[in-house]
Amino acid sequence: MKYIVFIFLFICFEPLLAQKTEKPPLHGKHWMAITGKPLGAESGAQIFQQGGNAVDAACAMLASMCTQWAVLSWGGETQAIIYNPKTKKVISIDALGFAPGAATAAYYRSKGYYFPPEYGPLAAVTPGTPGGLCYMLAEYGTMSLKQVLAPAMQLAAGYPIEAMAANNMQKNLSWIKQWPYSSKVFITHPGEKREAPEPGEIFIQKDLLATLTKMVEAEDQALKQKKSRKEAIYAAYDRFYKGDIAKEFVRGCQEQGGLISMEDLARWKPMEEEPLYVNYKGIEVYKLQQWSQGPALLQSLNILENIDLRAMGYNSLKYIHTIYQTMNLTFADRDFYYGDPYFSPSEPITGLLNKEYAKQRAAQIQYGYNDSSCAPGDPYPFEGKTNPYKSLLRSRFGKTWPAVNGKALSIQRSALSVERSALSVEHSALSVERTALREEESLYQDRLWRGTTSIETCDEEGWVVSVTPSGGWLPACIAGNTGVGMSQRMQSFVLDSTLNPFNVLEPYKKPRVTLTPTLAMKDGKPFLSFAVQGGDTQDQNLLQFFLNVVEFNMTVQQATEAANINTDQLWLSLGGDKKEDRMPRPGYILLNNKTDSSVRKDLQKMGYTMRFAERTSGPVNAIYFDWKHGSFWGGSSNYGEDYGIGW
Repeated sequence: MKYIVFIFLFICFEPLLAQKTEKPPLHGKHWMAITGKPLGAESGAQIFQQGGNAVDAACAMLASMCTQWAVLSWGGETQAIIYNPKTKKVISIDALGFAPGAATAAYYRSKGYYFPPEYGPLAAVTPGTPGGLCYMLAEYGTMSLKQVLAPAMQLAAGYPIEAMAANNMQKNLSWIKQWPYSSKVFITHPGEKREAPEPGEIFIQKDLLATLTKMVEAEDQALKQKKSRKEAIYAAYDRFYKGDIAKEFVRGCQEQGGLISMEDLARWKPMEEEPLYVNYKGIEVYKLQQWSQGPALLQSLNILENIDLRAMGYNSLKYIHTIYQTMNLTFADRDFYYGDPYFSPSEPITGLLNKEYAKQRAAQIQYGYNDSSCAPGDPYPFEGKTNPYKSLLRSRFGKTWPAVNGKALSIQRSALSVERSALSVEHSALSVERTALREEESLYQDRLWRGTTSIETCDEEGWVVSVTPSGGWLPACIAGNTGVGMSQRMQSFVLDSTLNPFNVLEPYKKPRVTLTPTLAMKDGKPFLSFAVQGGDTQDQNLLQFFLNVVEFNMTVQQATEAANINTDQLWLSLGGDKKEDRMPRPGYILLNNKTDSSVRKDLQKMGYTMRFAERTSGPVNAIYFDWKHGSFWGGSSNYGEDYGIGW
């Protein structure tokens, strides 16, 4: 009876549809290109105007975004979901690098790390983006590598750098100066008050341009030898991973203390995979496999399918509480059960995505208070198996594991309450302590939201591409004279099997990452293509974006700008090499500044620790397929530099 009032407060659909947005929606009939920077979107538009398809455009945009250091570089990783209209199938591309052959958990522990480091050569997995780009282009594109790299090569020859990247270089000078090849690229005014490029300065990357030129030369030479378009692109691939580019990359990496070898580069390959998916009320939602955090969104949808969200009302008290508790349950599973499916032990992904398992988890939600003791569930019975980690889970979460009907897990609650109380020093603290807390909070949020960008493309032939490339972000350690910043994705491994037995660092293994493009299909046709920047919050924001469209009839632009919530009740995937840097913050919730005062009061009574921000929604980029009118609707968040072009 307590929540019947929310039915009367429910915001009807018409006001939502009439709601103004800060950025206009995009409309297109022939194609659409959306990504994290204006010049990136323009690169895609150029390719479309030259007759390329959505894969060609996505590859050009990826190359341009890497060249602009848009929270990634050429040595990072690329993950994509593609709809092929010729086969009418959804496929996924895994172009995530793996740990070098010399990398072991024991090696990193011997250096005093609890997690692998967040920066520097020891943070690097093998580069995946060049290989991923070549694979997508060769197998599903129509153009040459020379054509799709042309915009990026023009940028490498010199472009007016935007303030965000330039200021990031200046901010991280202390890191950059530790690495000679990074200093060579990023310090354009050595000894001056501002040593990094100024906003608007023409930023030139000679070494990177030389690397891209070598790849194009390899393609040209192969074409002269009467090789096919596909074979010529793979010739460029081989020059990067096995030829002179590889030799210089390895030399520069090892000179600075890294572990990547020629054998590592030659052994690594991009992989085409079957994506995972669930059906939510007639809509099939596709995500990458469990080496990403993508299945967390699928698990959340399975849970929420059992609940009448629409009756609660958008961002009502009960809606916020339900979404928050659901995400805590699914992220607890993510933190313990996700990892590289090509290594043993095998993750229980079938059980995790089972609808009956979701009903069991949904029954654990307590609606009267904030249950800050969420733990992993037990999906094994839903695969007809016995959980081999019962003893480990009970030692971590108490003898009552698995929780029944959401009852508190006393051991976990008492252990994490120490962390919670340590982080919630507020009014009684001295001003110096408050300042320190604000600095700690800022660092925590940077780690929570860190990394990646997104690329969304589609065309009138029916191709759809959703990409979340990342890695090699500033401050990046550049490998020799290649101009290529090395990945920092090693930090997403764990070194302690009690945290996650599926994600322990091993040679040639891939870490469980946050990167998570999405494609939704309805009635056998593309319905929504969407992705977002933001570390561990990606599938939190994407979940709410999807529900905004499906449950509350928002347009894609409204949904990208809409106020979301974030939970901190998870283990961070990025940042900090100590246990306390990454621990969950039970009960912590991020809310929009405009959250109603009555909702705030009730959340406080329910045991929430609230934080507030002006924007909590993104940056989300998305495309909606309007089959009624034969057009595309594009949405690009009002947060950051994200930009789209449609025609």
